[in-house]
Amino acid sequence: MKIRIDELRTKAKIIPRIGFNKFWGFFSHDVGIDLGTANTLVWVKGKGIVIREPSVIARHRKSKDILAIGGDAKKMMGRTPANIEIVRPLRDGVIADFDAAEVMLSYYIKRIHISGTVIPKIPRPRVAIGIPSGVTEVERRAVADAAMSAGARIANLIEEPMAAAIGAGLPVIKPGGLFIVDIGGGTTEMAIISLGGIVVGRSIRIAGDEMNEAIASYVRLKYSLLLGEPTAEEVKIAIGTVIPGKEKYHVVRGRDLETGLPKSIKLSSTEVREAISETIQEIVRNITDTLEETPPELVSDIMEKGIILAGGGSLIPGIAQVVTEKTKMPTYVAEDPMSCVVKGCGALLENPGLLEKIRATGGA
Repeated sequence: MKIRIDELRTKAKIIPRIGFNKFWGFFSHDVGIDLGTANTLVWVKGKGIVIREPSVIARHRKSKDILAIGGDAKKMMGRTPANIEIVRPLRDGVIADFDAAEVMLSYYIKRIHISGTVIPKIPRPRVAIGIPSGVTEVERRAVADAAMSAGARIANLIEEPMAAAIGAGLPVIKPGGLFIVDIGGGTTEMAIISLGGIVVGRSIRIAGDEMNEAIASYVRLKYSLLLGEPTAEEVKIAIGTVIPGKEKYHVVRGRDLETGLPKSIKLSSTEVREAISETIQEIVRNITDTLEETPPELVSDIMEKGIILAGGGSLIPGIAQVVTEKTKMPTYVAEDPMSCVVKGCGALLENPGLLEKIRATGGA
């Protein structure tokens, strides 16, 4: 049987084009990433969440050599000499330092392909990354470019409220209204979801970081004590609350602004509640404003199903109760709220049909 040369050439062109992604799939992992302002979580197909690290990098100020990434870098915050700088690649949910973001993504992608396998895989993964719903096209492109530069062969950008809803196990494709609120480190994302799309959405750059700043400002004004960002976050996690309850205390140490000497004080949960109250009120006000823009039929669905809270900010005791009081609707905190976005990204990678539906309705 004779085969024409032009037929062979045609087949040679078609085979790589059809099987390229499938071919790479055998040699790399599918990776879901929650690229957060405060923390980065990485999900790997068949393994679950394998990385939970702070979104922090330590590098040499002049040479830009990377010294530490993640938890090791965060331990250096406020403790570095002049030649070392601590960088947070993301601010308010978007990339603030492209080079640092690329290095961090590349480090995690290579780490998951080398560790935990008998034969290391080639780091050319298909990636799904959660991004804030309110980002501009330029900010979206920056995330996609950072992922591709870090080694991804495909970068799917998923709006965080949609990813959080999927990760929380909500039926986003069905024709019923769902209200998800994701309180992260840099942004608070809220969205009314129905039929695989966001009907009403709102993204505000008020979240966990603002609570940390509020605590540090409160202590500075009341006690003339200067606290670092890690200490303020530690206080929030240890005794932060938004409703009165059993009084808790936490000792903090910093520099006295009047004498310049070290000083320690004991903060109460009542003081922390007072410090973060304005930030909480702003988040709740935006939740009620989102409800006011929601079509009546979807409001009816939400009254029946309730409001779902996700993200690290939802772990502050009493926040669900405050939202319920203000909106007159039942409010629940998702199971493992800090992992909802990355789990949603992973679920979309495991279900290409759902990913296409989300894309078709503008949710990705």
